[in-house]
Amino acid sequence: MSTEQWVNVYNEYGRLSAELIRILLESRNIPVQLIQEGAGAAYGLTVGPLGNVSILVPESRSAEAAQLLEEYSAGNLVLGDEIETLDNKDVGSDSEVTKQ
Repeated sequence: MSTEQWVNVYNEYGRLSAELIRILLESRNIPVQLIQEGAGAAYGLTVGPLGNVSILVPESRSAEAAQLLEEYSAGNLVLGDEIETLDNKDVGSDSEVTKQ
């Protein structure tokens, strides 16, 4: 059992925004825990203390996560050439996407 400490690297208001950040961090293989006050989560609050979602990562990955989140906040993240989007795919009538 791991006894590594988890540290707060970012705070976001609203679960949806926090989930986007979770996905970003996990895409870089950084484990993430999201912590929000129960009432805030139950009512879907996105403002004030109950809307705050703490984003935690293992202490050993906190510097890497902080750097990534700094780039995210500055708007410096871009899709790499290795990522293929739907716009780049040839989606024809025989595609599974269009089959019923």
